[in-house]
Amino acid sequence: MGKKTGFLEYDRQDSESIAPLERIRNFREFHIHLPEEKQREQGARCMECGVPFCQSGKPLGGMAAGCPLNNLIPEWNDLVYTGNWEQAYYRLHKTNSFPEFTSRVCPALCEASCTCGLHGKPVTVHDNEYGIIEYAYEHGLAAAKPPKVRTGKKVAVVGSGPSGLAAADQLNKRGHSVTVYERSDRVGGLLMYGIPNMKLEKHIIDRKVNVMKEEGVTFVTGANVGKNVKAEDLKRDYDAVILACGASNPRDIKAPGRDAKGICFAVDFLTATTKSLLDSDLKDGKFISAKDKNVIVIGGGDTGNDCVGTSIRHGAASVTQIEMMPKPPQERADNNPWPQWPRVLKTDYGQEEAIAVYGSDPRVYQTTVKEFISDKSGQLKKVRLVRLESRLDKETGRNVMEEIPGSEYEMDADLVLIAAGFLGSERYVAKAFGVDVDARGNVATEPGTHKTNVDNIFTAGDMHRGQSLVVWAIREGREAARQVDEKLMGYTNLE
Repeated sequence: MGKKTGFLEYDRQDSESIAPLERIRNFREFHIHLPEEKQREQGARCMECGVPFCQSGKPLGGMAAGCPLNNLIPEWNDLVYTGNWEQAYYRLHKTNSFPEFTSRVCPALCEASCTCGLHGKPVTVHDNEYGIIEYAYEHGLAAAKPPKVRTGKKVAVVGSGPSGLAAADQLNKRGHSVTVYERSDRVGGLLMYGIPNMKLEKHIIDRKVNVMKEEGVTFVTGANVGKNVKAEDLKRDYDAVILACGASNPRDIKAPGRDAKGICFAVDFLTATTKSLLDSDLKDGKFISAKDKNVIVIGGGDTGNDCVGTSIRHGAASVTQIEMMPKPPQERADNNPWPQWPRVLKTDYGQEEAIAVYGSDPRVYQTTVKEFISDKSGQLKKVRLVRLESRLDKETGRNVMEEIPGSEYEMDADLVLIAAGFLGSERYVAKAFGVDVDARGNVATEPGTHKTNVDNIFTAGDMHRGQSLVVWAIREGREAARQVDEKLMGYTNLE
């Protein structure tokens, strides 16, 4: 512990954000990070606890407490404080394949479990991670390091999201020859097209992918395995295959009038915007525009928030975000103690921008869509909403949301974006390889493994565990890589 009294001497200081009314003018990242001296002070706040919950990643209260990657957070916080950035990078990269991604898009489970946060504000772990990885790129520490020896084994990875990239990166470092197949026109999967540019600028993905290419990983885009690329060819040509196609089957809203024009899934809306932005700076018009429209976003999670922020940048006339569940409390409830993830109200960047632009929080709680109303041409014009209340189901012992009689009302709506989560992976890939799926639509494996029912076929990421965080996808990819390596070599030295 370099600074024994650091947590007493220094207050938490976050990176600054560009003001909402200014940042909505473009799709660029909007955080202004601390200079080195101030970043080192933030590293000094780490107490290096005897029991570091920040790196535990253990389930508490049904949710992970601490980092699922078991990042060595106290170690590299101390190294940030002492200015040993090179060693900090090596300790960070030991457990995390992609700090350049997680330092931008991870919700920082680690900070929620920081001991400093029990009676004050947690350490800026997220910002410290950003400082380390950007220093590494600036000073050549994150440059390509191709393996010196090849094993002669070949592995195919289907899907180039965070889990597929993590598996490919690890297996390539081991010396296996890895080819990644991606059905889109760009590498990155969820990172490329599922996360808006203002949260993760796409040149950051390209930067890492180019390093992986220099290290020997082969990427094939436009390769839709199960359609224009045969599963049997991969099974024949490779010693092992990892399926990492994500949970890309969106949950629909089954309400009357669903076939109206102007209703689409959030993933399609976000993907089209990012692709058009990258292809033409939105000049080609090949995206679902929210300009001058009354937008209703169904879903209160991160994807819903991304739709809010993206719609505002399009120039929406209004944005409303519908959430079925009750409004979370401002402070932790007694049944949600530290170091559990705090189930409290969080106002994210999209909601901040909506407040700045429209003058009020866009979120409407305990509400759902009763009906979509269109005009004679089939174009959406309104939605009929109904308020909900929580009721205890005596048979299951669980709270369920039920409609409140007589609480229906209508809102103008020209565009509805459904951000209600996902129902597992698309079935055609699993069917092409003959692998089993479970009741949730995820590829089935034995507990604790990534091996499917088909020999030499493995799975990882959201396709395996269901919709989750980028940090969990990276962990899944690394775990799958270890199991593939052990199958191919008889042992593994991957971490």
